[in-house]
Amino acid sequence: MKAVALLSGGLDSTTLAYYLRSKYDAELTCLSFDYGQRHKRELRAAKEIAEELGAEHHTVELRVQVPPLEHLVTKGLGYILGGSALTDESVPVPDGHYAEESMKQTIVPNRNAIMLSIAYGVAVARGAEMVAFAAHSGDHAIYPDCRPEFVEYLNLALRTGNTWATPQPDLVGPFLHMTKSDIAGMARDLAVPIERTWSCYKGEEYHCGVCGTCYERREAFEEAGIVDPTYYVDNTTRFAAPS
Repeated sequence: MKAVALLSGGLDSTTLAYYLRSKYDAELTCLSFDYGQRHKRELRAAKEIAEELGAEHHTVELRVQVPPLEHLVTKGLGYILGGSALTDESVPVPDGHYAEESMKQTIVPNRNAIMLSIAYGVAVARGAEMVAFAAHSGDHAIYPDCRPEFVEYLNLALRTGNTWATPQPDLVGPFLHMTKSDIAGMARDLAVPIERTWSCYKGEEYHCGVCGTCYERREAFEEAGIVDPTYYVDNTTRFAAPS
């Protein structure tokens, strides 16, 4: 089977790539995206992980790096979308539990739809049967584009727009009904190189340990009873889940 997978370099997407290889012996094309995110460290992790898997890997450039055309002002995608803590340095990355209201500051408008549409085009061009991404149940509260209904409707739209394609790829989210701790357990079982994955949204040299995605990562390993090899600047601060 040929499959196109979104690979951010984080724990979830890395585990997904290993899962696809294990379950389907998939011929993988992994896509990462540079959309102007402050945590570009994840792109290096994605490249290293794809190399470890022996998978084809591409980083899709969504920023503008060419000289602008005469009389035209060109802007990168992250700049145009703006307002997100992930792409706007003036917006601080919130600390706290991942389910807190403040985590909505990390939403990048329509990000998954943009990335998955590109991935679907690559799948059609490559004759792949599947496009996969690693959204899970813990994402549902904050990110509507990680929910099952989003995947269902986007899959319908993409298939409708590519009825001529043979095969016609399916958009899937194998982890949609799994928790982050479930994924941590799967990562252990699949011998995923956890220490090489990157989660932190702050984009510093080490994982901060207290931003939403760092805290969720810490919590997942604790709940799964798995030793977390990640070094965190702060691995002691505790946050209560919203009631």
